[in-house]
Amino acid sequence: MSNIITIGIVREGTTDERFLEHIIQRTFEEVAFECEGEIEVYPPVCFKYSTGTFVEKVVKSSRTADEQGLMVLCVHTDADSAIDKNAFEFRIKPAFEAVEASKIQICKNLVAIVPIQETEAWMLADKELFRKEIGITNEISLDLHRIPEKIAKPKEFIENIIRKSAEISQIKKQYRVKIADLYTPLGQKIDLQHLRKLSSYLSFEEQVRNAYRKLNYLI
Repeated sequence: MSNIITIGIVREGTTDERFLEHIIQRTFEEVAFECEGEIEVYPPVCFKYSTGTFVEKVVKSSRTADEQGLMVLCVHTDADSAIDKNAFEFRIKPAFEAVEASKIQICKNLVAIVPIQETEAWMLADKELFRKEIGITNEISLDLHRIPEKIAKPKEFIENIIRKSAEISQIKKQYRVKIADLYTPLGQKIDLQHLRKLSSYLSFEEQVRNAYRKLNYLI
């Protein structure tokens, strides 16, 4: 009989959720191959942010995760910067410490997922897939050579790429791809090897290993 792992996600935005839920499940599945025995990874359960501070939201979500029998809670926040230091220092660390200090029954197996800049930077990691999903040919140069984590506003960057490529290809506005159309297919299809070129993804992946270690699934 295989072991199981159940995961919750508390995230910043609903559009992020459509991308991240696939990345999270696929990453847990990938790391599961490093563990002893067979592990079945259940689809993540997404929690909506309630009112309150970031710390309060994470504590409340950790309690809900425990009530639902979830084994891990992934906590998402964008770095909104070229480095993730401030996001960890002023958001993740205080929230995780509050959960650890809690005296009530609560899920304390936490995993931080902090994309440098914005979640959309991860969507640019696999450039060939990105081109395919928005329907641009290799002949069209749209500045996609840039390192995703060095693009200050990747969501805005993607929206501009979509607009420019549609104008070049003379696609009518009503037929153009929208950024909202990209979150799910990119989350499902993006090659994790491309994501491993990004430091923020590597940090997340290592925390996934730590989550397995807390469950004694990984030495």
